Amino acid sequence: MGWQVVERKIGHAGGERQRTARQREWDHKYGADAWAVGYVIDNEFVFQDDALGSVYYRSYEAHFRDHPVDLKELVARAKVLRNPHAEATTGVDLQVPAIMRYLREHGMELQGSEVVDIGTWQGERSHPISVRLSPLHIRCVLDDKLTLEEWWQSKKCLAVWSEIA
Repeated sequence: MGWQVVERKIGHAGGERQRTARQREWDHKYGADAWAVGYVIDNEFVFQDDALGSVYYRSYEAHFRDHPVDLKELVARAKVLRNPHAEATTGVDLQVPAIMRYLREHGMELQGSEVVDIGTWQGERSHPISVRLSPLHIRCVLDDKLTLEEWWQSKKCLAVWSEIA
């Protein structure tokens, strides 16, 4: 019994309409509540929400440890963080929650006066740090040859619950 991977490299979640359509397709094909999106980590299927902590959060944690100047600049400059790509496309915002969790767990707060983008949209960004803190540039804690975005998208898979061992 357990989760069996049935599709690898399922790619970007897309906007809200695209996500909903794919989820309906999987409900129809596999049954509602019988499928899950996640990652294979250490030869085990890990739900996407759990991977947020073990991969996404830890990648930002490692970046801030290795690049304390980025953390100092972010805290001093920003009042609010936003993900312009997620806002423009109705996509899922992963980087702002990961950074805010890091700050919270390390007893830090944003002290600046500006809205700081984390990432870009159509080549536009609010500050140079927007690019440095983009998941397109943060190294993945599980494979430093890949950026966080490359790992997150290329390793994402679909699993279904199987009663057969």
